[in-house]
Amino acid sequence: MEGASRWRVWQLVDSALPTGGFAHSGALEAMAQLSLVGGSAGVRRMIAEALWQAGYGVLPFVKAAHESPGALSELDGLSDVFMASHVANRASRAQGRALLDAGARIFPDDLGALRERARRERLALHLGPAAGVTLGALGFGREESQAVVLHWTLRGVSSAAVRLGLIGPFEAQRLQAGAEEMQAAVLARCGALGLDDAAQTAPLVEAAGMGHDALYSRLFQS
Repeated sequence: MEGASRWRVWQLVDSALPTGGFAHSGALEAMAQLSLVGGSAGVRRMIAEALWQAGYGVLPFVKAAHESPGALSELDGLSDVFMASHVANRASRAQGRALLDAGARIFPDDLGALRERARRERLALHLGPAAGVTLGALGFGREESQAVVLHWTLRGVSSAAVRLGLIGPFEAQRLQAGAEEMQAAVLARCGALGLDDAAQTAPLVEAAGMGHDALYSRLFQS
């Protein structure tokens, strides 16, 4: 990978970065309450679903926005149409906005104008397009940007699994370490996909996630 300095890479993947990602479980909470996920094996399957879904459903938008930041408004609109689930759509917008807002506060010289543009154009700021333009403006290469998004996806699911009591923190880290080859496979298979290739690959997860607002009790926003 090439692009941003290693110091900046570490800062952007650090869990201390206040982007609001930990408010979302990626439908894991709904899956758990429906008894569709349980224990280490279930979380491992959920991680695989989440990574491949991000590969096919998010990385094409990251790529397009990274390569054509001037087309952010159009790409954001396409992402809004693509995200059919109202819960996933809401989560994508919340995370994209939080990413750019935090980035503009931390790196105002690099991202201040971009945030003002997004506000002026009243963009939804879905995560894929927002990550593409934000990370690109911070010096990340295309593949670097996509790898960061995959890392955020994996970290979000593993962290949610711990807080939901499905696994412990050491097991979460073991699963995260064991997902290295899968992350590489997703990046290799999906990194160059165009917008016409974007697809939903986890219909059961999406269907369960759509019922998140109806759960009896909730720790997460999605």
